[in-house]
Amino acid sequence: MLVHMELARIIISEINDQQVVFLREVDGDRSFPILIGIFEATSIDRRVQGVVPQRPLTHDLLKSAIEELGGEAEDIVINNLQDHTYFAVIRVRKDGELIEIDSRPSDAIALSVHYDPPLPIFVDDEVLGEVA
Repeated sequence: MLVHMELARIIISEINDQQVVFLREVDGDRSFPILIGIFEATSIDRRVQGVVPQRPLTHDLLKSAIEELGGEAEDIVINNLQDHTYFAVIRVRKDGELIEIDSRPSDAIALSVHYDPPLPIFVDDEVLGEVA
């Protein structure tokens, strides 16, 4: 079962290599952190703050590629946790078929916030049970 989550908080530290995003259950009390890199963190933070770059950056490029190839991004799903590493997919609908694209959660979340409204974020209940 998939649990609907939302981006609750992002912490960017200029002195640490690891940045943190917190996801919170939309209709519940559970939340958990995911450690991400500085580039993904700044991409997420820029979009949350409403800053749009003059030229497309990586996640803008991914969004554009999905759309130009005739797909429609539906949502992202964090679907696995192995050895303290999260796994995710970006789910894209094209010609009625649902395609799952393997992704790091940080890139999937960054892509999510590049849409208005942001793409829904889901977490597999088993993963959430392990971390929340």
